[in-house]
Amino acid sequence: MGAQLRVYKRRIQAVTATKKITKAMEMIAASRIVKAQRKVAASQPYATELTRAVTAVATGSDANHPLTTEVETPTRAAVLLITSDRGLAGGYSSNAIKAAERLRERLASEGKEVDTYIVGRKGVAYYGFRERKVEDSWTGFTDNPAYSDAKRVAAPLIEAIQKETAEGGVDELHIVFTEFVSMMTQNAVDARMLPLSLDEAAEESTRKGEILPLFEFEPSAEDVLDALLPRYVESRIYNALLQAAASEHAARRRAMKSATDNAGDLIKSLSRLANAARQAEITQEISEIVGGASALADATAGSDK
Repeated sequence: MGAQLRVYKRRIQAVTATKKITKAMEMIAASRIVKAQRKVAASQPYATELTRAVTAVATGSDANHPLTTEVETPTRAAVLLITSDRGLAGGYSSNAIKAAERLRERLASEGKEVDTYIVGRKGVAYYGFRERKVEDSWTGFTDNPAYSDAKRVAAPLIEAIQKETAEGGVDELHIVFTEFVSMMTQNAVDARMLPLSLDEAAEESTRKGEILPLFEFEPSAEDVLDALLPRYVESRIYNALLQAAASEHAARRRAMKSATDNAGDLIKSLSRLANAARQAEITQEISEIVGGASALADATAGSDK
């Protein structure tokens, strides 16, 4: 019985230590969510106004530019997948990967070849294990991205959209990331970055009661769009990275809270088993004492006769 009790105590100590770690990780993730939410909110107005400016320029001119002009028969698309560098975040990365796989299948069914670009070690590991081709990848900043990271990611994508498909370029740019809705809700979504859908952007402005401004272009609308192209792609990617970071922290907080709660339940269960083992040990000791006393009394009574 003593050996069994020691086993329970060792397990309780191990689970208690794990519970402290998961609780600390939960608190760290909770504090980082707030910072990430602020960054998302701060980046949103710039991305919105930049999209509005591009829409205004495109609708006010007949410029033929990859930012706004759709290819009649697109044959190649680039997909940027944003995952996490670290684990312990529940199904955060796997949900994003599943969304990317669904997008890939849809694009393939439309007759488009897909070039994959990945942010985050989890996505890189997934594609590497399956020996799937990846055009480029970036790691090391998913939980706290900076605008410079977005610029690094955007550079090869911008280069690809500006090339002809015969030269290794693409006709479309898509992005898959986890949208931050609330502390409890994060959704893996995909969106087409380029070409920009002017009809959708115009409808969004109309719904908000906004009137797109009219511009005069110097030297030309194409030059203006050339200047806006990198800024637009960078801002979209940066906003997606920030939303993904907030979603990652929220998913990790939820996973660590669940782990902490499960550890607490396991400690209670092990404590009950330890108490039962201790009680059985005490009962056995009492039985042995009573049995020994009874035997001693019988022996004493026999000697008196």
